[in-house]
Amino acid sequence: MADPIQALLDEHAELQVRLADPAVHADPLLAKRLNRRYSELDKVVSAHGDLTRLREDRDAAQELAGEDPEFAREAEALEPRIEQAQEKLRLLLVPRDPDDARDAILEIKAGEGGAESALFAGDLLRMYLRYAESKGWRTEMLGETPAELGGYKDVQFAVKGRSDDPAEGVWAHLKYEGGVHRVQRVPATESQGRIHTSAAGVLAFAEVEAPEEIEIQQNDLKIDVYRSSGPGGQSVNTTDSAVRITHLPTGIVVAMQNEKSQLQNKEAAMRVLRARLLAHQQEQQQAEASAARRSQLRTVDRSERIRTYNFPENRIADHRTGYKAYNLDQVLDGDLGPVIASAIEMDEQDRLAAIGQQD
Repeated sequence: MADPIQALLDEHAELQVRLADPAVHADPLLAKRLNRRYSELDKVVSAHGDLTRLREDRDAAQELAGEDPEFAREAEALEPRIEQAQEKLRLLLVPRDPDDARDAILEIKAGEGGAESALFAGDLLRMYLRYAESKGWRTEMLGETPAELGGYKDVQFAVKGRSDDPAEGVWAHLKYEGGVHRVQRVPATESQGRIHTSAAGVLAFAEVEAPEEIEIQQNDLKIDVYRSSGPGGQSVNTTDSAVRITHLPTGIVVAMQNEKSQLQNKEAAMRVLRARLLAHQQEQQQAEASAARRSQLRTVDRSERIRTYNFPENRIADHRTGYKAYNLDQVLDGDLGPVIASAIEMDEQDRLAAIGQQD
């Protein structure tokens, strides 16, 4: 038995013992992390068990093949199943992104295209909300700035999962959404029927699970309060409930005005700030994470697109993975699974290739 696999089997057994200890569950965050790791290793243990049983069955059949040709055929028939089981185990042994099981915060920002871009930002929001609903995830609006003619100048929302399995995690799926999304269609305001191209940007962040994960000094924060404004800049509140928080060491700025309560807006802004600081921290610590973040949104410019939504052709195309389909109407209605699956598959192949180079 390979040592790396045995180490994982031992870790799985150790976690089983720890999770049976009531003291572990006194710390909800620790229990959550251990459960996630146990769920991840459970798949490795199951796949390894399947492979072991198939090999034992083949070996037994080969031993009996001299007495009965039927056993020789049985041993031969088991070989393809063994190869499939080996590949399944190999994929499970590829190290995952440690943040895969986290929830996510997404920000959508209108870019080039004016009113049309804001309308498209609204379309993207609806797409993500429908997709989350189809996955059984919960969503929570954190902040929004509506545009005059509909849609949003910018909008922030959180997506929360229900599974401890990292493979089913929100971040495992939505981390690929960061970047510029380009739309090609005839705007409702276009009288000549000409196709316009505009863009909206998406920022994706893994959500911080507990405030103590990210240390923030109060002296590092500049907090401004002001009156909320709606489309056109008109005031929609008579009190200074909107909050803008600037993290002075990094220059990160988060503004929230969705709630009527200043306290609620501050709490929402702090959630987004922690998520951004987590991403910033990872960029500083890991070159791999830095490369991944740089592939997200740098400027909301249609030239740095990750995906194109072509309405006249009902076409969706992901420029990173080569995925293309002619069911844009269904994708915008939440059928985003195949598009994201193409990104997950590309990521898995890249990680497998990286392991091969190390070998």
